[in-house]
Amino acid sequence: HAPQPRFPLLFKLLDCNRNLSVQVHPNDQQAATLDPPDLGKTEAWVILDAEPGSAVYAGLQQGVDAAAVQREVAAGQTEKCLHQFQPQAGDCLFIPAGTVHALGAGLLVAEIQQASDTTFRLFDWNRVGAEGKPRHRHIGESLAVIDYGRGPVAPQTPGVIESSRNERLERLVECEKFILDRRTLSGVVSVGGDERFHIICVLSGEVSLSSDPADESLSLGQTALLPASVVATITPQEGPAVLLDAYLP
Repeated sequence: HAPQPRFPLLFKLLDCNRNLSVQVHPNDQQAATLDPPDLGKTEAWVILDAEPGSAVYAGLQQGVDAAAVQREVAAGQTEKCLHQFQPQAGDCLFIPAGTVHALGAGLLVAEIQQASDTTFRLFDWNRVGAEGKPRHRHIGESLAVIDYGRGPVAPQTPGVIESSRNERLERLVECEKFILDRRTLSGVVSVGGDERFHIICVLSGEVSLSSDPADESLSLGQTALLPASVVATITPQEGPAVLLDAYLP
């Protein structure tokens, strides 16, 4: 479907026991100018669990411009520029390259992203390490790649792609870098056969995944990569199951 010089996506499960640093990522064109060149990083989050009071920081507050960001960064008050809200389990956020973002303490998150090693740390909550020094920040690089027109980020509104006796299929994100679907299974479904790899993660329940000659059982939090050549049958075990399905457009 789309031969790649390197594997293009990275899937993570993030268990945030403290606020993660405030970051921004370059787009493909900006990352290509780095030494060594890299991919940009567009990503999406699905909130799996959120402790009361946990916050997501995504996008700039309405009306915040480049001058305001530079001023608050210099004052050690970057959080004043950031849009934040308290998410709920099931929320999905789309974070294109150039969006300032951070995950707060108390969140459990599934993340799909471009397979990029480039992260610019803009702010680290004024923390210091074991040696009493703050971690290195990439302030100039961050300010150069922020999309200052990217205001507050709200949860995605899922679109129902298919609803049948066996499955409810919701489209969470569709962009040029990846597609992310949520599949709620009550019966047997087939995945694959479209000449694309699929990354499958179980969010609730348990499933059996069968494709000659393999037969695997996947439970909560387990993830499988289906190669582009594979068609798999997925069967929920002992009740409904919810999966994330990530693949290339």
